[in-house]
Amino acid sequence: MKLYCPKILLFVIPLNILVTSSSYAHNKNKPSITPHHTQTTTSRVLSEGDIQSSIYGKDADMKSVKEIFDRRTSQRLRECDERMQYKRQKRKEERDKNIQKIIEKDKMEKSLAEKVEKGCLRCGCGLGGGVLPVWGLVSGLWYATLSQHVTKMAIEKGIEAGIKEGLAQIKNIFETSGRSGVFPGITVEKMLSSGKFTNGVNLYDMAKHINTMYDKFPDSIYNQFWSQIHGIVNCETIDVFNARNSTRIAAVANAFENGKAAEVSEFASHTSLLSNTIIASAVTILVIVLVMIIIYLILRYRRKKKMNKKAQYTKLLNQ
Repeated sequence: MKLYCPKILLFVIPLNILVTSSSYAHNKNKPSITPHHTQTTTSRVLSEGDIQSSIYGKDADMKSVKEIFDRRTSQRLRECDERMQYKRQKRKEERDKNIQKIIEKDKMEKSLAEKVEKGCLRCGCGLGGGVLPVWGLVSGLWYATLSQHVTKMAIEKGIEAGIKEGLAQIKNIFETSGRSGVFPGITVEKMLSSGKFTNGVNLYDMAKHINTMYDKFPDSIYNQFWSQIHGIVNCETIDVFNARNSTRIAAVANAFENGKAAEVSEFASHTSLLSNTIIASAVTILVIVLVMIIIYLILRYRRKKKMNKKAQYTKLLNQ
């Protein structure tokens, strides 16, 4: 029998359809889409139910693994907690140390600022409340004492000038009397050494004092002079002498007043300078007092401002 290949293939297709339809007709179950193969691999993932099951509870290896895991996990957690506590303690110590440094520095600055403030305040109060009044009192007493001293010096200078003029007038009286002789060497110092001319000087008192100096000049060349002086003192009264020598007496009085006025004017020039110096010193002290008080107020304000700022910093650090 002679068959061709294409005809055989055409015959196979209807036969396959027939077999398939007959199998569907006799099989009441639904066709399965599950592949027909057996699973050869098993999952190694442990679920919570698997761990708590009796199978793993009775397994010694699993119990050992679980205990080792729990022990190592607990140890690592303890080590981590210890490290965290150590770091926290270290940070706390550093923070406390920084706070202590800030507090100590603040105390030092506060103490220094208070000392400077108290020093400025003491200096200002001392100068303003103590030195300035005392300086004024001392200056006043010194000025009064100096004035008395200068008055005394002015009188002495006036007496010296009056005696000098009086000796010249007595010599003129002797020379104009027509007597021959020599005028003795009577000086101003010898007249002042007697102590009789302390408050003033006049021509008649000078003649009386010269009359007592005869023993100091006993030479015969002075006899005419002593005779003239003895006649003035013993034979003439003070009124007659003043009447006869009014011009000479006025010259002596003018010399006394001029000498005293010259000393007073010299004192006035010096005292004006001293007064200006005293006033300048008082003004300088007053300015220093004001500067000290201003410095005290500025330092006090700055210290309070700095203390408030540091108090805020400390509060923030404590938080």
